[in-house]
Amino acid sequence: MKAIWNGKVIAQSDETIIIESNHYFPRSAIASEYFIESSKTTHCPWKGDASYFSIVIDGKTNLDAAWYYPNPKDAVKEITGMVAFWRGVTVSA
Repeated sequence: MKAIWNGKVIAQSDETIIIESNHYFPRSAIASEYFIESSKTTHCPWKGDASYFSIVIDGKTNLDAAWYYPNPKDAVKEITGMVAFWRGVTVSA
């Protein structure tokens, strides 16, 4: 699977996990040079508290376009260390 935004591959892995139709990529599979930590957080009743990254490529910023669960609840422990995308990021095989 590949995640692409603004013409760049920002993540690529054969080992994604799908939860609620979102592909979660291993943190080691993201191109870290495009990601900056965001102050945004959200809460999911069954997954836990999410943190976010913004994506910056060629002077363009996609705010809060990637999220992860630093300490996911037991029901989704398998996404520990995984990152998912939205807000215009294309994920495909």
